Amino acid sequence: MDLERRLELIMRPPTEEVLTPEELRQLLETEEHPIAYDGFEPSGLAHIPFALLRAIKLKDMLEAGCRFKILLADWHAFVNNKMGGDLSKIRKVGEYFIEVWKASGIDLNRVEIVWASDLASNKEYWASVLSVMRNTTLKRLLRCLPIMGRAEGELQEAAQIIYPSMQVADIFTLGASICQLGLDQRRANILARELGPKLGYWKPVAVHHHMLMGLEGPKVPRGLEDNDSLDVQISSKMSKSIPESSIYVHDDLTTIRSKILRAYTPPKQVEGNPLLEYCKYIIFPLKGRLVVDRPSKYGGRVEYGEYSELEADYVGGRLHPLDLKNAVAEELYGLLAPIRRWFEENRAAKSLYEFVSRLEVTR
Repeated sequence: MDLERRLELIMRPPTEEVLTPEELRQLLETEEHPIAYDGFEPSGLAHIPFALLRAIKLKDMLEAGCRFKILLADWHAFVNNKMGGDLSKIRKVGEYFIEVWKASGIDLNRVEIVWASDLASNKEYWASVLSVMRNTTLKRLLRCLPIMGRAEGELQEAAQIIYPSMQVADIFTLGASICQLGLDQRRANILARELGPKLGYWKPVAVHHHMLMGLEGPKVPRGLEDNDSLDVQISSKMSKSIPESSIYVHDDLTTIRSKILRAYTPPKQVEGNPLLEYCKYIIFPLKGRLVVDRPSKYGGRVEYGEYSELEADYVGGRLHPLDLKNAVAEELYGLLAPIRRWFEENRAAKSLYEFVSRLEVTR
């Protein structure tokens, strides 16, 4: 595959930021199969950003020739008090995550799954964590707390201060040349880029993807980023811990319809419209079209082959919010069908789902 195609795959949506495009080009010129990684705290039931959006970008990275490592961040979840800080429960949720990836069509033969607890069993890992802490300031680490979903003033326990240093150490312990995570993780990646050469490592390329908005629409910025637009996007992301604002992979059609009918969908408006986001970042990349079935008196059936056509009709008032809602509900239900079927037909996966569904999700 030629260089330009590899660059296109890595940089196309849902990618929103690359630090830096020039460094990515240079890396791909010198490495045929660079290591890329993403990390996940086992923290509850899977939703559409986790199962669908993540799968889209992961497949792009694999097609571009990257060796991809997925970090199941069990120790990070423990530090962040997920699942009440119960490591045995956290581990079970991680096993459930693996089943979701299988059900999403991710070829796990082409992906290496690494548990953070295995990394942490190596004393060199902790030497790296401490080196990061020795070479940055307390203020800088506090500014990295948004990677945990927390603003600077939301630090709950002293152990959480070590989290950003662990995430930076993860990158170098995994040998990752590319950090391919959500925009909410950019501060840790920027810290890694600054400290890598100083600590005798390298300067990783950061590839950040869009954060899918929750059904409630834009939220009040929480001070997670200096850039107002970026702060709103991160503050408004769909969260597994807020059921009414999330679409889970296990939701049936009635549940999906009910949630979407209540979703924030401002008429003729693109910005801050979660349903248009789902079309742009999930439905069109996976299906290549959106079909809207409506009575003939309201315009009849229409099929959009490009997202730009859908957006133009919506902004122009030719597509009503209710018709958009009905179409998005049907498409998401269909896209999630293979995942639901996997958990219905696979006994081990079903058992893990039932276990996770009984857990109390802690923020």
